[in-house]
Amino acid sequence: MTYDLYIGDRTFSSWSLRGWLMLEKFNLPYRTHLVGLYSGTMVDDLAALAPARLVPVLRLPDGTVVGESLAMAETLAERHHEAGLWPADPAARATARWLCAAMASGFGALRGACPMQLQHVWERFDPDANTRQDLERIEDLWRHARSQPQSGGPWLFGDYSLADVFYAPVAARIIGYDLPVSAVARTYCETTINDQAFKAWRAAGLETKYDPFPYELGLPKRNWPVS
Repeated sequence: MTYDLYIGDRTFSSWSLRGWLMLEKFNLPYRTHLVGLYSGTMVDDLAALAPARLVPVLRLPDGTVVGESLAMAETLAERHHEAGLWPADPAARATARWLCAAMASGFGALRGACPMQLQHVWERFDPDANTRQDLERIEDLWRHARSQPQSGGPWLFGDYSLADVFYAPVAARIIGYDLPVSAVARTYCETTINDQAFKAWRAAGLETKYDPFPYELGLPKRNWPVS
């Protein structure tokens, strides 16, 4: 029973990262198919998965196509109760669902101002007021997550869960743009980018070279903090 996951460029496609992590981190069997976001082949690459038009897209072993990351997450959690995609505690589980839904539908200022990129850290990036408000809201949600029943682990709900999947690209943005957050939030972001699965995803993305580099800001840059 193997899933087929269709993703975009690893360095830039935040939603693809979420789709991949929900399979990789919970040891679910899958094959990865790269869709040409920047090569112009995306429409053709997804033609067999209609009406899906965006990545990630998941094809189940029976051929059913599931688009949208939140739908993919709920489908996998339903099919693999034993994998522990959601927190075991009912209150924590409900809160984790809330955080994932908030991520899927919100934080447009942060997304627009700080497209995910995993190659380097921008220096001197000055987030606008709306982006700062998104960061404050995200920190509020992360603090609330930690107020729920915990296992004692380093993730939002102790053990790794779908909430950490959904906020991994947020952590990457905070690191990649050196955004102003609390020490607690930055520690969580550093935990995320030091995770072996995240590092493997980034390393695979670095194999593709871009000239010109998408989303160029013309700012100074320094090396990504984790190799």
